[in-house]
Amino acid sequence: MSSEQRERILDPERDAAAVKALTHPLRIRLLGLLRQYGPATASELGVRTGESSASTSYHLRVLAKYAFIAEAAHRDGRERRWRAVHELTSWSNEAMAATDETRTFVSASRRAQLVHLEGAFTQYDEDVAAGRLGAEWAEPAGMTDLLYRLTPESLTELWESFGRAVRALAVRDEGDPRAEQVAVFWAGLPLAGQGSASAGALRGSPEPDGSAPPAPSDGSGLSDGSGLSDGTGLSDGTDGPDAYGTGTEGEVW
Repeated sequence: MSSEQRERILDPERDAAAVKALTHPLRIRLLGLLRQYGPATASELGVRTGESSASTSYHLRVLAKYAFIAEAAHRDGRERRWRAVHELTSWSNEAMAATDETRTFVSASRRAQLVHLEGAFTQYDEDVAAGRLGAEWAEPAGMTDLLYRLTPESLTELWESFGRAVRALAVRDEGDPRAEQVAVFWAGLPLAGQGSASAGALRGSPEPDGSAPPAPSDGSGLSDGSGLSDGTGLSDGTDGPDAYGTGTEGEVW
C-alpha cells in the first residue's frame, strides 16, 4: 500500500465537511473498528458497539460519503460490508487550531483515543488472565508516564524519531508468525507551570546548599516494561502528534 493509500491527511479548509462528519464519537469508533478488525457489516458493528444496526448503518453511510470507508466484497447479497479506505487519518495541529469546529474535532479525536487506551488496557488484562498471550509478552508490555523539560523543537524531533522507529519495526516484523497486534499510544503535552517562561527564574536555580537542581519529575513515577504504549488511527500532526488509525492514528483510530 502506498503512503497516499495508507494515510489521509485532513485539510481544515478543503475537508471542512469531512472534519465535521468525523467529529461524532461513534463514527470515530466505527472507523477504528474497521481498521483494527477488518471489513464488517452494520449489524456486526452494532454488536461490538452496543448500537442498533440502523444507527451504525446511518453513521457508516456518512463515513462513506466523505470517503473514510468504502464497500468491501460481500459474503452474500443480504447486507453491505464496509472497509476502511486508509490505515491512518492525520492533520496539522496548527491548521486545526484555526476555528472552534476544528478544535472541537481535535478534542473529540483525543478523547476517543483515551477511550481506546482504556479498552486496550482492559483487553490486555483479560488476554493475560485467559492465557491468550505467551509469557514472552510479559516483560516488553507496559506503560509509563514521564515529565521532562523539552523545547518545541525537541518535542517535534521526539515525535519524528518515535514514528520512524515504530514504522521500521512494523516493517521488520511483518510476516513474522510471532507478531501480534500491539496498541501503541504516545503523547507529548506541554504543561504550563513549572516549565513555563514565568517560572524561568526558578528552573535552573541551584539548591540552597549550592547543589544542582533536582532531576525532572517523572509523572506518577511509574513505568513498567518498555514503557512504550494506536488504535483509532487518528493522529494530529503528520507523522507527529495525533494520527488516528486503530489500524490512530500516530494517535490512532
